[in-house]
This record gives sequence, C-alpha cells and structure tokens, in this order.
Amino acid sequence: MMRVYQLARRLNLSTGKLLKLLTSLGIEAKSSLSSLSPKEVRQLEKLALKKRKPSLKAKKLHARAPIVTLLGHVDHGKTSLLDAVRQTAVTEEEVGGITQRIGASEVEFQGKRIVFIDTPGHEAFTAMRAHGAQVTDIAVLVIAADDGVMPQTVEAIDHARAAKVPIVVAVNKIDKSEAKSDQVKRQLNKYDLTPEEWGGKTICVEVSALTKEGLDGLLEMILLEAEMLELTGDPEGDFKAVVIEGEMDRQKGPCSTLLIQEGSLKIGDILVGGASFGKVRALVDWKGKKLKEAGPPTPVRVLGLSDIGTPGGIFRKVESERKARQLAEEARIEERAKSLTKRDKITLETLYQEQVKEKKALNIILKADTQGSLKALRDVLNNLEDEEVRINVVHGGIGEVNKSDVLLAAASKGIVISFSVGTFSESRSLATDERVEIRSYQVIYEMIDDIKKSMQGLLEPRYEEIEIGEVEVREIFRIPKVGVVAGSYITVGKVVRGSKAKIFRGDEIVGEGVVSGLKRFDKDVSEVLTGLECGVNVEGFNEVRKGDLIKVYETKRVG
Repeated sequence: MMRVYQLARRLNLSTGKLLKLLTSLGIEAKSSLSSLSPKEVRQLEKLALKKRKPSLKAKKLHARAPIVTLLGHVDHGKTSLLDAVRQTAVTEEEVGGITQRIGASEVEFQGKRIVFIDTPGHEAFTAMRAHGAQVTDIAVLVIAADDGVMPQTVEAIDHARAAKVPIVVAVNKIDKSEAKSDQVKRQLNKYDLTPEEWGGKTICVEVSALTKEGLDGLLEMILLEAEMLELTGDPEGDFKAVVIEGEMDRQKGPCSTLLIQEGSLKIGDILVGGASFGKVRALVDWKGKKLKEAGPPTPVRVLGLSDIGTPGGIFRKVESERKARQLAEEARIEERAKSLTKRDKITLETLYQEQVKEKKALNIILKADTQGSLKALRDVLNNLEDEEVRINVVHGGIGEVNKSDVLLAAASKGIVISFSVGTFSESRSLATDERVEIRSYQVIYEMIDDIKKSMQGLLEPRYEEIEIGEVEVREIFRIPKVGVVAGSYITVGKVVRGSKAKIFRGDEIVGEGVVSGLKRFDKDVSEVLTGLECGVNVEGFNEVRKGDLIKVYETKRVG
C-alpha cells in the first residue's frame, strides 16, 4: 500500500498540499491510500504543476518544526519511547553527546526537525495551558499493547482534546508475547479514536521502544500531521518564548529553559518575563552545546536571568535593563495585588451572569465512585442542556478529585463536580491557587437542582465542610467535670476550638462532635498548629481511644 508521503515526493508536493488535492478529488486519506486509477494520477499531476508555481505569499512564510508531547498511562513506556526516538534519530557519533536534559529535546528525521517536550505527564501538559501557554502542536498517546486503555490513558485523551491538538496513537511494547494491538484499537473506538485501517481518522502506529521497531513510522506520521497543520514561525518577528522549566544551579544561578515561539534570541539580549528579567549570558541546547543564537521553535537553557521562570510564563525582549527591571517590578506588584483581591473564578453561582454576558458553556470535570454512577451522571448532565446553556463534560473519571482534575478545570475554565468521592488535600490547595470550584454531592437530585438553578440565575450561596487538620490520639485522660481529654499530636493542618470533629478508628467513623476544649500544657488555647502536642476535648463523644484519628472541619462558603 502506498503511503501519502511517498506519493507526495513523487509529485514534488508537500504532504499537506497533496491531501488537499486528494480531498478535492473526493479521495479520503490521511497517512495511507489504496491504489489510484491512472486517470486520478493524471489529474493529480496536472494539479501538482499548478501548486508548484511560486507565489509571493509562500515566500513570506517560514515553516517550522512541530512541537510534540507524549502522554499516557504510567509505565506504558513514554520515557523509554522518547529515549529510543532520540537515539534512533541521531548518528552514532552524536549519541555520546546526549548528556543534557533541559525539559525539551529535538531530533532530525528525513531532513526535518521535531521538538519533543519532556513532561511527567498530562498534569504538566495542562498546567502550562492553565497558565496561558499553549505549547504543544501534536500529542502522541502512548498505550502499552499488553495493558490497553487505562484510567490515565482516558485522562490523557481528555486533556489533549481540551487543548484541541491532534492525537497520534503509539501502541507500544508490541515485542511482548502478551501484546494485543487489535484489542487496544478496539478500545480506542469507544473514545472516538478509530484507527485509519478500520475506517477512522486516527493515525495508529505499532512500536517497540525496546527493539525500536516502528519508530521510523511514528516519526513519519508526526511529520505528516505537522504538514497538515502547516505550522509557521517568524525568526525575524517580535520575540516570544515560553518557559518549559526552571532550576537553581549552585554554580550558575537561576537557569530557565525557554521554548522560542517567535523571533530569535542571542547572547546579550535583554529579557523580561513576569517578575524575572536580565541580560542573556549564555544559551545552551539540549545536548549541552553552547549557542550564539537560536530561532523558533528551539528549546534553550538561558543563563543570566534574575530568577527562575515559572512554567508557562512568557518572556519577551526589551531595549534596556532599566526597562526590564521596571516591567518586572510592575509584574511583581500586580501579582501581589491579585493574591490579595477576591479571586475571579467560574462557579455555579456566576454561571448565569457569564451566560448573559458571553453565552459560555459550563465545562465540567466529573468524578464519581463507580462506572455506573459516572455514566448516569453524564446522561443527566447531557439532558440538562437548553438553548441558552451548553453543558460540556470535559473529563469523567472514577475516584477522588486529584491535581490533574483541578488543572484540567483551570485550563478549561470549568468546575469540578464530585459524587460520593472525596478530594485530596493537595487538590484543595491547588484549587484555591488556580481559582477552581469543587462541588461535592451525595445525592444526584441535589446536583441536578443546583445546576438548574444556576442556569436560571437562582442558585443561593452554598456551604461545605472543609478539613483543616488531623490529630493523632496518643493518650487518654479522664478528668472529673470535664470528661475525656485526648492527649494528641497535630499531624496535619491545625485544630481550632469550636470546630466540628469526626473520630476515625481505622477507616470507620465512630463518632462526631465539637472541639469544646483545647489545652497546651495547663493553658486554654484557641488553636494549635502542626507538629505540636495538645489536649483535645470533643463534646458529644466520650469514647475516644488511643490510636484514633480525629479530623477537624470548618464550615465555609464555597463558590
């Protein structure tokens, strides 16, 4: 079977232009095609001659390399596959020089560059979008042939779709005896990622990071997808670069890895990005080679800045260090002011006002306790749509609300709805930082009622129990006229007198009450912080035992 890129070479056309010609002839193809009739080939050759004529417009465009991120479930081989690609796409003489990891790398294949962003997964991928930086052009979804589509695979699909980037599937570990590539492809059908060979539009490549089988095919498909996107960059335009990662080097000071998106960067240029600024003292590529200048889309480590750049932050050039220092100070003041003012976030309460102003959809990240609950909730939410409001479930999953859910909600300007599941404490902290609302429900009708009211602008303020501390009971004292006092150690957060308390014995809640007494040594106190010992009296429950865990809550308005 002839590949599209092979026919493109024969006709001396770019793959993207050939695909447009095939479409004009009513031939659907993406990476491969069945044999063409002689008449169709003649038509293509005539059209190709017209397309090859130079135009003034084409001369002004600068094609650039694609920027690619690998996503997928843990242990499905993202890192090993990327390592194998890097080793495959360089000459033997260069292999020993690959010593530097700067958060991004690049390879050359068939005379063309491909830039890979090294991220720990879809959380980092979406965190950059949440901070305003759309970096990736193509997402490669890595799935182990011996394991199939897993929960993090589904998350990765939803994150890539939310970013509106094309997905190329790499079915990895085909060298294993337990590999079932066809089963993986059948699973992909459920997520509207039907492989081309099965009549769909998704490019699927079978690969092995271990034996390196299929790697050339994967790189070919990435370049094919890039040609269809017709990516361009202007090395002579206004400079713009995004921070991939940053670190503090003991000898060199602050180091930031920037991905250049527009314009060029050279030693001596003056940059500013947020509260960080400075004159470029050195540029280093991903293999440790020092550069004098770099253009789009090159990843470079930059030395000479005043501070480490924030991933997703944007750097631009300015004419003087004085101007850079001024802009950095203004950014610092603005950031401080934002942290002190009321956060502007999307909530169910503000949905009606948003609809009136901009007719925005309500994006929801949905977490539930079981697959059955998740499906029922999806169906209910879809049925709530009307002419004024569109409800979009960006991602649905099983289990507690995690950091990935919060980051996806932040990037999508949506909210998180949890049904009969909890929220990790670190996720709550992140939600506060990212201005994301998390709504928890135990009864499906309450959720339906809230969303209906929000669509009509009638939703009233809502209150929720927020865990503020955890206490380990180490000793029990029985004091006359006081009752049971738990000699305790604060392991997480704090304990505040008057707070609600729940007593856990293992995983079971054995009692509830209110923290009516709190002592440090012989003194009554109003609160005790992490790492300190204290005496806790829980009014309403006198059966506290040594070894129990007391979780303390405050009731706060949410949304």
